[in-house]
Amino acid sequence: MANLAQLDLTEDEKKQFGEQLSSILRYAERLQDLDTDDILPTATVLPLENVLRPDEVSRSLSLEKVLGNAPATRDGSFLVPVILEDQA
Repeated sequence: MANLAQLDLTEDEKKQFGEQLSSILRYAERLQDLDTDDILPTATVLPLENVLRPDEVSRSLSLEKVLGNAPATRDGSFLVPVILEDQA
C-alpha cells in the first residue's frame, strides 16, 4: 500500500503500519458477526439539509498567482508526474 500511495517509509514504519492495518481489518471482521437483521438500512443519521452560500461574482486570482507556487508548470497548466501508464 505504501508503494501505491507513493510513501517513502522505513522498514520499521512499514512493520508498524502493517500491524495497525491488520488490527483494523480484524476489527472490521468482528463487525460482520453482529446481528443486524432487525435494523433498517439508513443512508444517514443526520437530518438532510443543504447549506449553500449565495452565488456571488467576485475577483479571481490571476493565472500567475495560481501557478506561482506550483513546482512545475507548462503552457499555463500544472505539470504533474504520470501515475498511470497506458496499458494498451
